[in-house]
Amino acid sequence: MKHHPELTRLIDRECVRRLLESRDTDATLVYVRGDCLVMPAAEVDDAHKRLVIARRDEVLAHLPDSGLTDRVLEDLADRLDNVVRDLGA
Repeated sequence: MKHHPELTRLIDRECVRRLLESRDTDATLVYVRGDCLVMPAAEVDDAHKRLVIARRDEVLAHLPDSGLTDRVLEDLADRLDNVVRDLGA
């Protein structure tokens, strides 16, 4: 896992928590103009499809059996932060 401590985090654990706790069954994490947004997949229009970072079901697949802890949220945030950077944010 790449970690960039010298860089400002683009995705933090609160963003991941909002994704995982969203009431929308198809919650999607989108990075738009420097903001981490959680929205239903149906609301992601063509202009923003390339800004989709992850869907909740994809993130849930990476949760350990131990459940959701601050450490797990931090690890997930690191992974998603790397995804955003790889997309050129």
